[in-house]
Amino acid sequence: MVEKFDAAVIGSGPGGYAAAIRCAQRGTSVAVVEKGIIGGTCLNCGCIPSKALLASAHTLLMAKHAAVMGVDIASATPNWPKMQARKDAIVGGFRKGLTGLIQANKIKIFDGLGIVTAPNKIKIETDTAPMEIQADKIILATGSEPIQLSTVPFDGRCVISSKEALELEQIPNQMVIVGGGAIGCELACIYAAVGSKVTIVEALSQLIPMEDEWVGRLVERELKKLGIDALTNQKVASVDETDGQAKVVLESGRTIEAEKVLVSVGRRPIVDKETIEALSLEMSGDAIAVNQKMETNIPGVYAIGDVVGTTYLAHGAFAEAEVAAANATGGDEKIADYSLIPRAVYTFPEIASVGKSKKMCKDQGLDVTIGRSFFKANGRSAAHNETVGEIRVVRDNSTNRIIGVTMVGAVVTELIAAARALLGSTEKITEVSFPHPTVSEVLKESAEDAFGLSVHNPPRV
Repeated sequence: MVEKFDAAVIGSGPGGYAAAIRCAQRGTSVAVVEKGIIGGTCLNCGCIPSKALLASAHTLLMAKHAAVMGVDIASATPNWPKMQARKDAIVGGFRKGLTGLIQANKIKIFDGLGIVTAPNKIKIETDTAPMEIQADKIILATGSEPIQLSTVPFDGRCVISSKEALELEQIPNQMVIVGGGAIGCELACIYAAVGSKVTIVEALSQLIPMEDEWVGRLVERELKKLGIDALTNQKVASVDETDGQAKVVLESGRTIEAEKVLVSVGRRPIVDKETIEALSLEMSGDAIAVNQKMETNIPGVYAIGDVVGTTYLAHGAFAEAEVAAANATGGDEKIADYSLIPRAVYTFPEIASVGKSKKMCKDQGLDVTIGRSFFKANGRSAAHNETVGEIRVVRDNSTNRIIGVTMVGAVVTELIAAARALLGSTEKITEVSFPHPTVSEVLKESAEDAFGLSVHNPPRV
């Protein structure tokens, strides 16, 4: 007998499990279909494992520079097997907890590949015999996969994706990273910190190309201090492998030797062709097309997360899950402005932004004033010897309101949610008391500077 549910979610990543739990909290019967491991890319081979390794790398760097703080440490060397074991333990613990959380909400988990054969039918392909379930509402949260370059195809050994890069058993002596976006730069920090000679090859004119030019310049300068070479405006023509050693040939003719070549040029949505054809799904390139309610062109079928190609962020998928789940259970909600979803990169130093950047404002013809404040002038940052970076706040001169914040510096990914609260505000930031000394004061100072009210910055000429 075919089991029936009020709602079924295909995929258990941040968007999928959040949508499932929200539907269950609204009193509906829910099924989750997962072809891989509970938690999706973010938990198992993305956000969480990379941040665990970044934390170990950061601790190693702090130990190496402890003498600056008046602390003598005889030696600080990476124990790569222990770093990997710690990462795996963290991931395993969260996976177990998430599985229990889903089950505690009385959500039934089906292991297998979920293929939608009709607006209310899902075929589940398993290792044994296929099965079928029915659901009044279906939410597609099937995620994404690394983009593969035709000139540099993955082989899983020498030419790898971010997934393999997080699971290497040994530290490579040399690594070339193709792509200087968030994932590429984060992994560069990890491997440079533990001793690899890392070279980043970026086709565009700067690292972190989605942010303003000053961000790319600052990050490139700091990565160079870690021994990372960044080659911008460069493309890889080919990779030749011989006896486990790769020769990376650039279009300029330059060659670079490496043990590992990490291709990190973005991700693309995963949607099985059978589902697309069975539903006649409307697509937007490789992604599923949705409206602001996260509805596809098929009534009762929703799509969220990387599969719709919007933010490629876990918290972006979570925001979309809230909307889809509400609407799948009788609500009427719309996704907020995507520019209000914070962007975060966990490099050394970190990068975080929300709202409009200066580049976006220029493209839109907006008249803006930029407020700036520097971590080197902040007491808490000086005390912690983390003085690299700055915060820039964008004020729309026509409305006299803050419309964007971009940060580069230590722990800025923790500050960006507070910065989100500034968007739309005016100079009333002066009435908010920030504790002293805290790193958060840099945020207040830059916001005040956008209005020409900073106490510590020189007067505008």
